[in-house]
Amino acid sequence: MAGLFKLVEKLFRRSPDKEKDGRLAESIRGITGIKPENLNLYKLALMHTSAAKGVSTTGFRESNERLEYLGDAILGAVVAEYLFKKFPYKGEGFLTEIRSRIVNRESLNNLGKTLGLNKLIVYDGHRRTMYTHKSMSGDALEALVGAVYLDKGFKHSRKFIVKRLIAPHFDLEKVIENNLNFKSILIEWAQRQNKKLRFEILEERGETHNKEFVAQVLIDDQPVATGAGFSKKKAEQAAAEKSCEQLEIKQGERKPEEGPGLAGAK
Repeated sequence: MAGLFKLVEKLFRRSPDKEKDGRLAESIRGITGIKPENLNLYKLALMHTSAAKGVSTTGFRESNERLEYLGDAILGAVVAEYLFKKFPYKGEGFLTEIRSRIVNRESLNNLGKTLGLNKLIVYDGHRRTMYTHKSMSGDALEALVGAVYLDKGFKHSRKFIVKRLIAPHFDLEKVIENNLNFKSILIEWAQRQNKKLRFEILEERGETHNKEFVAQVLIDDQPVATGAGFSKKKAEQAAAEKSCEQLEIKQGERKPEEGPGLAGAK
């Protein structure tokens, strides 16, 4: 009789791991609209490099970095296709600029937090740096796109990106109107004022994967402001933004250009 009770208890008792996997699967389904088949892919997408697990035979440490790389490419391609069809008479410069505003790091980080990814990411709190704090949610979002692609294919990836990311979270008219390219604004101002403008990188600090850059804006060879970022482009944009504030240069009504690209935006 005692053996029968133990058998019944075993049948009806769920292990903590299964319950945890069940909650994660529901969370993924709520975010993507897709029932995950290979849950391990999504676990990996939420595994920050600070909590990476080593593989003894190769020494390779598993994290979401490879999925992030893949997801970045898929996300960029789908957004490019979406904008290409949405704006059939706009030029390459316009499409490139709007895509950049949608998939830039700050935008993806904000979206990742809105979706609640920051509550699902596995990371080592003792190894969390300013870099991981700024990029963790955006990195995980790109990795999630990569996981959906490997788990379900391109068709489902496109549906997830368009229906769950772009449509509900981006008002394209506002994206178009909101010009945050301070480097372009500053370059245009300098051209109008006949000023000599240049950017220079003052410092690189941190490790290879956590490298931070410090850029400086000089006008007529006089330093105006500095800014920091986790790429040279981001550092220059930060320095340009501070320069615009200091010089009281307003954004104005400038719209993305229709030509081959935006001046100084490269």
